[in-house]
Amino acid sequence: MLLSSLGTSVANVALPTLAQAFAASFQATQWVVLSYLLTITALIVGIGRLGDIVGRRRLLLIGLAVFTASSIVCASASALWVLIAARAVQGLGAAVMMALALATVSETVPKEKIGGAMGLLGTMSAVGTALGPVLGGFLIAGFGWQAMFLVNAPLGLLALLLAYRSLPADGSVSKAADTRFDVLGTLLLALALSAYALAMTVGGGRFSAPNLALLVAAVLGGALFVFAEARATSPLIRLTVFHDMRLNVGLGASAIASTVVMTTLIVGPFYLSRALGLDPASVGMVMTAGPLVAAATGIPAGRLVDRFGVQGMTLVGLAGMGIACAALSLIPSSLGVPGYVAPLTVLTAGYALFQAANNAAIMREVGVDRRGVVSGMLNLSRNLGLITGASLMGAVFALGAGGGDLAAAPSGVVADGMHFTFGFAAALVLAAIAAVAHNVRTGTALGHGGVVPEAGPPRTP
Repeated sequence: MLLSSLGTSVANVALPTLAQAFAASFQATQWVVLSYLLTITALIVGIGRLGDIVGRRRLLLIGLAVFTASSIVCASASALWVLIAARAVQGLGAAVMMALALATVSETVPKEKIGGAMGLLGTMSAVGTALGPVLGGFLIAGFGWQAMFLVNAPLGLLALLLAYRSLPADGSVSKAADTRFDVLGTLLLALALSAYALAMTVGGGRFSAPNLALLVAAVLGGALFVFAEARATSPLIRLTVFHDMRLNVGLGASAIASTVVMTTLIVGPFYLSRALGLDPASVGMVMTAGPLVAAATGIPAGRLVDRFGVQGMTLVGLAGMGIACAALSLIPSSLGVPGYVAPLTVLTAGYALFQAANNAAIMREVGVDRRGVVSGMLNLSRNLGLITGASLMGAVFALGAGGGDLAAAPSGVVADGMHFTFGFAAALVLAAIAAVAHNVRTGTALGHGGVVPEAGPPRTP
């Protein structure tokens, strides 16, 4: 989990250097980041399902090897297109690591301790996100951009050795019809998700005809996916799984929470620089507060989940996020950096608690034969939330600031835009709270509808 998160954040800081090294435009070098994220988003559900079929340990070892080898290829790339292609392959390895880490932990950790385990995974993800820009900047300054990718080789080999020595062997793989891999469904879902992700990211934040065409393609791809799954003998995702309201609400709340977290990354730099007048170095220091809080609160959040239960802690985490968003929608600029960092700390801690509780609630009750695909769906909901947040909340911010050029907007206009955006974010969190509270009030639980059993088959020793 640490390596896959590090791979996401480490390349961002290198884009100006890569543009100079390959004599390419900034838009072209952005594909070094985008190809990695697109591959993860498009394939993570299919990879989770493949792990259920062929064995999670076996596939996780392959994913670690692919990630490590492609990192070496990235470091030795002589052309930008080679680097972009290698980053896409690296994203394939990262998708395996993200999906199967969550599924493997849910299988090997006792149910009464799964909250702590999910909190630890959240901490590793946050550490990777926070460490990426710092480590990338240090390596580029001291050794060149190649070192930023090459550092993954020894780390990947270490992870591969630990996984090989520590993870329990996979059980025997069934040859039943319902364990066939759904190639058509995987391709249709990957195409639909890729089209959606591109619609949300291309165009530099301006929605135009290509974005609309990609959205139409995403909708058509999604419709074809549903049509194919309804007729598949061994579907990638059983459509009956969406009869389970607890799972639906959990996935939806995860997407909303990730959208809100992305708001801090979109709005924060503009508010800190334009409204508070901070220089770029100071903006960067303040922006690290979120990942650092997430890293510090992940494990304690998991322990709270184990002690007080998943339902209550899910609501407490969302409530903390909602209160923080409401505070950010009201704080005057006169409070300066402390006025921004204090609510940001509450928001990030609330997100860590929500993630640990929500992931534990879903993963601890999933049958052993579907843990990989449900883990992929959880990771997908988070990724889609981040992608949607980057586009949607950026548009909301521009609307709240009057639709002008944010880079040159007066401090008061930027502050108004921030207040409007976080007010919108608070409304999103309130909707998630209402949905989760309704499930708690009506007693909806995983397994109702017969699609996600309360307990899977006995664990393999």
